[in-house]
Amino acid sequence: METYRVGGSVRDELLGLPVVDRDWVVVGETPASMIAAGFKPVGKDFPVFLHPDTREEYALARTERKSGPGYKGFVVSYSPDVTLEEDLARRDLTVNAMAIGTDGTLIDPWQGQRDLRDRVLRHVTEAFAEDPLRILRVARFCARFVDFTVAPETMALMRRMVEAGEVDALVAERVWQELSRGLMEASPARMLAVLRDCGALPRIAPAWTALPADTRAAIKRALDLAARHDAPLAVRYAIWQADNDPDTVLAAAGALRVPNDVRDLAWHAARLGPDARAWLDALVDMPAQALLDILAGADAWRKPERIDALLQSRLLRAGISAPHPGARRLQQALAAAGSIDQASIAARHKGQPQAIRDAISAARLAAIEASPDDPGSR
Repeated sequence: METYRVGGSVRDELLGLPVVDRDWVVVGETPASMIAAGFKPVGKDFPVFLHPDTREEYALARTERKSGPGYKGFVVSYSPDVTLEEDLARRDLTVNAMAIGTDGTLIDPWQGQRDLRDRVLRHVTEAFAEDPLRILRVARFCARFVDFTVAPETMALMRRMVEAGEVDALVAERVWQELSRGLMEASPARMLAVLRDCGALPRIAPAWTALPADTRAAIKRALDLAARHDAPLAVRYAIWQADNDPDTVLAAAGALRVPNDVRDLAWHAARLGPDARAWLDALVDMPAQALLDILAGADAWRKPERIDALLQSRLLRAGISAPHPGARRLQQALAAAGSIDQASIAARHKGQPQAIRDAISAARLAAIEASPDDPGSR
């Protein structure tokens, strides 16, 4: 069986990076011969198989021909006479179009090793334009490989694709998949910059691009700060979106099919207003009732972890890496309010749901007022 390791694992090995997932291409075989050799078929759109021992993915060498708009409009051919070079030619970037044989030989028909050395992301052939998802992938790679640039001819091709409306044919789930991965890379700001430069960002995130230029620049700095602090996805998404009004945040999340927990944190952050630093400063001397309202509005009793995420998103959006007294005070208020004995309160007002709710709220307020960080307790 003629097998080659291909794609990202080859690229990362040549860059001296850890190799996490390995993908393989098989030349000269058929689905029947793969199954006969013990491989398990798993591909839906084209034949992909799991190795019987390693469980790594082995795909039959294939070619693709554009048959419609978007990323699904392809006719795939995987006959045994498809060569390795033909398979590599259908790939997106030269740095991803290399293979290593079982004898260790590097196969590099598109000069991917040269572009790795020069730190350039360059499309393999004009077939790049047949899949608009590749625009997002290039932007995501720029967020991961921060010292790489997009080749001028590739950027020009991406602009033509956007102008032709190819990005508009992408389904929301695939857009979110790439955006979310890019937000979790080392420099999310670079992803946004590439999408802006090729014209795709207004199609993908129109509400965000409508923000003032200085606001967008500050958000991008905050996103890269969040990456340096290894912030989770929900926090990074909240930083990206929460300068919009809450209704706009909900609409944008719906358009991208953003997961509920990620959407909700951005919405709660947006409700606090766009000036994150002013809000944090105001927490220091905020009345206990206002603190209680913030906690209740964020559903902190059922989801206390949301307060830490909310504070992290606000701190990073404000460009603050050090501890902040306002953040400490809200956390102290949450701890105080969470320490009340709800069971005993409920027992005293058994059979009176509204009385129970009112008594619990009053107890929480009293606990916050008695906490050491409350101005009234000083």
